[in-house]
Amino acid sequence: MIKVREVMSGPVVTVAPETSAADASRLMRDEDTGDVVVAAEGALTGILTDRDVVIRLVAEDLDPSLPVSEVCTSDPVTVDADDSVQEAATVMQEYSIRRLPVRDRGEVVGFISLGDLTQYIDTDATLSDISQSAPNW
Repeated sequence: MIKVREVMSGPVVTVAPETSAADASRLMRDEDTGDVVVAAEGALTGILTDRDVVIRLVAEDLDPSLPVSEVCTSDPVTVDADDSVQEAATVMQEYSIRRLPVRDRGEVVGFISLGDLTQYIDTDATLSDISQSAPNW
């Protein structure tokens, strides 16, 4: 059984909820990542993805100075680093998630994405179901 920790990717970049969406977007660019963890006092409060920026901010013509707490995915679903890759795929399919935060001892330590799963599970069925599912926003 292949564990999530074996295929997850990083880096994990963290911002405070009051960080502007523009600053978080620049950080995502500078760190070459598609997402940032939103945390307050060490506790996960959300995830901001490049998709969130496009769909919830740009497409709605909102001010980029808005705090990430207003455009991020709040209370995100996560998987444990010791879960199997198949368990992660099941969660992604159930919740229509394309990029899933991975926790180890409560802390976000990485992300698992559709791309990370392609060589480990039945790509003809599960991945197709995830990628074709309705957006979760």
